[in-house]
Amino acid sequence: MFNFLKKKETEDHVQYDESGIDAGDLVDKKRLSENMDEEVFTDLSIHPEWQLPEEEVYVYRFLNNDLPPLRPNQVSVHGVEIKPKDGGLVVESFVRNSLAKGIQLKPAAILVLDKQSETVARKTFDLNAVGTIPGRSSRPWSFLFPPSSIINKEGEIPVHGWRLAIELKKKPAKHKLDLEESWSETLESEEVEKLDRFVDSITPPKPGEMNFLSLEARQVDTGDLHVTLLLRNGSDRDLAMKHLSLRVEDAFGEVAAEGGFKLKDLEVKANTSKPWTFIFPPKSIKKDELDLSKWKAYPLQK
Repeated sequence: MFNFLKKKETEDHVQYDESGIDAGDLVDKKRLSENMDEEVFTDLSIHPEWQLPEEEVYVYRFLNNDLPPLRPNQVSVHGVEIKPKDGGLVVESFVRNSLAKGIQLKPAAILVLDKQSETVARKTFDLNAVGTIPGRSSRPWSFLFPPSSIINKEGEIPVHGWRLAIELKKKPAKHKLDLEESWSETLESEEVEKLDRFVDSITPPKPGEMNFLSLEARQVDTGDLHVTLLLRNGSDRDLAMKHLSLRVEDAFGEVAAEGGFKLKDLEVKANTSKPWTFIFPPKSIKKDELDLSKWKAYPLQK
């Protein structure tokens, strides 16, 4: 049960609930209110299955009345007391809804943050268990963080300045074209725009995936085979490529060329596609006559 004597001190000026987030991240956006010009103070809502004595309801009401206001269209998980339990943590809190209508929340990861906003514990909870939270209401709820959810096993339990937060999924950055400086200096602006539109029109690689898209293959007068690929990085970090072994197959599905390339730390930035041309010398070409009306190139596994 909450210890209402440990409530946080209030301030003279209005301070919004810092754990409040856009309700659209956890509920159906069609249910959001359009009124954005008010401070929302929430009424106490006890879970219908809870049978509490009047003294406990009084404590919850006292704590709820002390909560800071939410902005319109927000939900929050506002922690009020934290204590150790069996090697983990139990956090008493209020799950809050500033919308005019009742809502049910989706499963979400809840964080315990210290006063430096460093993560103390993290666990995904099924917030459906909280039930339907009436409009403009706060519902008391306990979150149990087991030992496996504690990030810093040797750290102390935060006493002051801690808070709960709902972890929001990062929206992936839009996949875009990344040109090496030498390409930018060589290509005409119309060609760059065409490449940019092409990258924007195709399905981006899956998160964390690195793949290769064939663009152009042609054999020049010297006998070299020039193969241009789009190096597509679907991860959220830059990838440096030092070596790459490639195989090219022609229209008959036969090996047309094969070779290894040293790339001098060619970098493909996060969530970008970079065009690059690989030149196969005649000694790397496996056939006398190449039919490149249809072809594909792919990396060889080490």
